[in-house]
Order: sequence, then C-alpha cells, then structure tokens
Amino acid sequence: MRTFSFHKTRARVLVRFGIASLILLSTDSLATCAQDAPRYRVDPFWPQELPNNWIIGQVGGLAVDREDHIWVLQRPASNTVDEIGASLTPPRSQCCIAAPPVLEFDKQGNLLQSWGGPGQGFDWPKTEHGIYVDKDDNVWIGGNAPTDRHVLKFKSDGHFLMQIGHPSSDPPNSLRTDILGSPAGIEVDSAAHEVYIADGYRNKRVIVFDADTGAFKRLWGAYGNPPDDADPGAYHPGAPPGQQFRNPVHCIHISRDGLVYVCDRLNDRMQVFTKPGKFVKEFTLRPETLGNGSVWQFVFSTDEHQKFLVVADGENNVIWTLRREDGVVLGQTGHNGRNAGQFHWLHQIVSDSAGDLYTGEVDTGKRIQKFVLVNHGKSQK
Repeated sequence: MRTFSFHKTRARVLVRFGIASLILLSTDSLATCAQDAPRYRVDPFWPQELPNNWIIGQVGGLAVDREDHIWVLQRPASNTVDEIGASLTPPRSQCCIAAPPVLEFDKQGNLLQSWGGPGQGFDWPKTEHGIYVDKDDNVWIGGNAPTDRHVLKFKSDGHFLMQIGHPSSDPPNSLRTDILGSPAGIEVDSAAHEVYIADGYRNKRVIVFDADTGAFKRLWGAYGNPPDDADPGAYHPGAPPGQQFRNPVHCIHISRDGLVYVCDRLNDRMQVFTKPGKFVKEFTLRPETLGNGSVWQFVFSTDEHQKFLVVADGENNVIWTLRREDGVVLGQTGHNGRNAGQFHWLHQIVSDSAGDLYTGEVDTGKRIQKFVLVNHGKSQK
C-alpha cells in the first residue's frame, strides 16, 4: 500500500507539474505575442493644411494604393453652415469651402489631387461611403444613403469606367442582384477579377461581381447561409449568436491566405469565410458593446503571415489589436476625445506598407489622423 500511495502521489505531482507547465507556456506565448504586437503613436502634424480654403466633412472611406498614397472619400454635404461660411452668398465668414469628395494624399500629408461629385453617365452617391483602390489603380466608390444602391468604378484621375446597380427606393432585398443595399465596404481580388462588397446598410449580405464586366457571381449571408432580411430585433449581449448579419455589414477584406473577413458591426463580431462563401470561424470583440457596435473596420498587420488584426471601434472609440488566429485582444490605441490621437465616431482605418495607420471619423469628428508604427519587432518583419 505504501508503494502504491507513493506512486499515486508521484503521479499527481507529475500531472500537476505538467498542467502548470502548459499554463506557464501558454501564458508566456501570449505575453510574447502581445510584446510583438504593433504599437503606434499619433502624428499630430498629418495631413498638411488643405489648399483653396477647403475643409473636409465626415470621412466615409479611406484607402491606400500601391504607391502608399492615402485616398480619402469625404462627405461635403455633411459640413454645417458655419463650417463653410466662405462659400455662402454673401460670405458668412473667412473660412471655409467644402473640399471635393475624393482626396489623394502622399505619406507626408501633401494633397496630390482631388475630384468627385455628380457627373455625366453615372450616379454619384447621395452619401459617400467606402472607397477602394485596386492594383490597377482603379478607384471604387460606394454610398449609404437610402437610395444609394450601387457602386462606381473610376480611373485614378476620376474618369468614369463602370457602375454596378443603380439608385432605387425599392425595399431592401438581399436576394436581388441588379441593385445593392447601401453598400458599406469594397475590396477587389485582382487576380480573380472579382469585386467583393459588404452590402450593407440595408441588405444583409456579401455579394461578389466580376470586376471587369459587373456581372453577378455569388452572394451569402452570415455563416454562409442565404441572407434573410427579417428584422432580428435589438442586439442583446449574452443572447445566442444572431444567425444573420445585422445592418450594417460594414467592411470586407481578403487575407493573403485567401480568407474573407467581414465586419458584422452591431453583432460585435467578425466572421471569416472562404472566397466561395463557406463559413470558417467567427469571433466577438467586446460583446457587451451596445449602440453602434464594436467592429467597424480593420486592417491586417504588415508581417508576412498577418498575425494581427487592427480594428477600428467607433462606439468605444479605440483601435484594438487582435490576434488573427483567434481574435484575442492584445492591446488598444486611442481613447474617446477631441485631442490628437483620440476619436469621436472612429469610422475608417487603413495601413500603408510600412504599417503606419490612417483613420477617419464621422458624426462631428470629421477628421483624418495618422498613427506611426513605433515597434519594428518580430510582428513587422
């Protein structure tokens, strides 16, 4: 009996030691990952002052092209009378005049060109929302007003190329392929010649078209199921996961390993799919968040394996750093407020090839900011 007890006790010690070692290794691994996670500081001098007495309104979209130029899609109509006093007749004040909707900046914050607005042969959106610059330097633009049921494709100089969908007052219908539902996000898979659309503020789906011809390819809803436009009711933390997206389906991006990431904003979650639309996984981000939700927009980190997701949260007004593998939060940047590096309705985020971030705000924020990557550790090699 004593021999048996000794072996039994020894076995317990070994098991406990093994469990403790596993926990320690897991903790050390998480700590190492957190140390490698990207960290940022605000550049309060970016961008440079706009020319022509211009001022920007709400930032409906941001994009970065292959030359690391930053494209801003802003909403001139969102400016208040006192903000554009110089444009009134007679002028109310010395400043300002609404800038054109599309602005292209270099990394130093210098304005390179501007264009946009109503034109011949296409329907400019009533409320600008979502911009993407593909590898051929084509500029894609969407809108989220009730009648904005389309996306536009331009050359980088503003020359019109193609329109998918058309303005409409028809009710939402996530099974229709001739119009969209106030699309919020756009991404182009250049190799496959396909454009993916987070659709959107009225529809509850992802929809894919041929990027050259505009022909419909496929669509899906949450979990890869057919979309359902029924009202799911208010979001409640702790309730069973919603089986459909809530409006808005706010962003869509494709990882280097071919996975499609979708922002389901009001459900406080991100869902991941294959390109054909098969559900892979999901994770939530601060699921107790109410209001406008936590998952607004994101970028992948610039390391080879894109180990991190850098998420803009416009309700909590922070930038979260998540581990891409499982959505674990490793850090945060910023705070609700009016100072440099703080946010009010953080709406958009993009990253250049160096890992620097650019953000845009809506509501009364009406601001673009730059955040410089300050740690060039393992995550950025």
